Amino acid sequence: KKQKSYSISEPKDETKKREHLASEEETAVDEGECHLSEEEAQSKGKLEDISENLQEAEVGGDKEEKHVESQSDKEDKEIISEATENTEDRKRETKEVQTSEVKIERVLQKTPKKIRIVEAKVVLLDGTEYSCDLEKKAKGQVLFDKVCEHINLLERDYFGLLFQDHTDQKNWLDISKEIKKQIRNLPWQFTFNVKFYPPDPSQLTEEITRYLLCLQLREDIASGRLPCSFVTHALLGSYTLQAELGDFDPEEHDSGYIQEFQFAPNQTKELEDKVVELHKTHRGLTPAQADSQFIENAKRLSMYGVDLH
Repeated sequence: KKQKSYSISEPKDETKKREHLASEEETAVDEGECHLSEEEAQSKGKLEDISENLQEAEVGGDKEEKHVESQSDKEDKEIISEATENTEDRKRETKEVQTSEVKIERVLQKTPKKIRIVEAKVVLLDGTEYSCDLEKKAKGQVLFDKVCEHINLLERDYFGLLFQDHTDQKNWLDISKEIKKQIRNLPWQFTFNVKFYPPDPSQLTEEITRYLLCLQLREDIASGRLPCSFVTHALLGSYTLQAELGDFDPEEHDSGYIQEFQFAPNQTKELEDKVVELHKTHRGLTPAQADSQFIENAKRLSMYGVDLH
């Protein structure tokens, strides 16, 4: 009996041991499982963080790619717009060139208006005639300048152009107006004359001016517009011979040499003889000096300076 009770008690201890061992194993398993679950959670958290970082990186990359793409698109658009603008500018330039060429062709195709030319004739103070062509719309200044240039005249304020209207009335040409509005007859005919007589002819600076004044006074006296006495006619005639022929030479100047000159409206043989007598006394005078003496004596006449035209 003692052996039987011993044998029964022994397995109870073994079962307890086994149960204790089993409980220890379970707790170990549980602890292992808990430890594993914590490690798994940590690894999962790391994986999640990595995945989030990757997603963020992908999003950032997408944004950068989109930004780069947008910049490239903008550059492409700018290049395209510049190209279109250049083409438009070229088109405009070609259109402008074409329009200008068309205008030039039209101008060339148009028949130019014929400029009407009128001949003008001017009798100068020395008896010669000057002629020139003028436009029909030309002003009197154009013709007056041409005449003055022809005779090399600088002191022009004393001179003018005379013309006769349809009633044979003499008129001064207004150089500031068109000629066609003042004269109707064709061709245009004028005479170049002294318009304003200088009160002191010695103040004239140009020899040509004094010469032209002298020619005008000769014509005024010979025509009777500037009346004077017999003695004055003879004296002025003698200065004219000295200026035109020089010193008296009996071999060259016979009795008839004076007949080609007109000194007075009613020139007589007595007057011609007196002129020749006085001409002999002017030996040594140059033509310019003779003209100056002529003017100095002519300006003393009562009608000198009066508009005789």
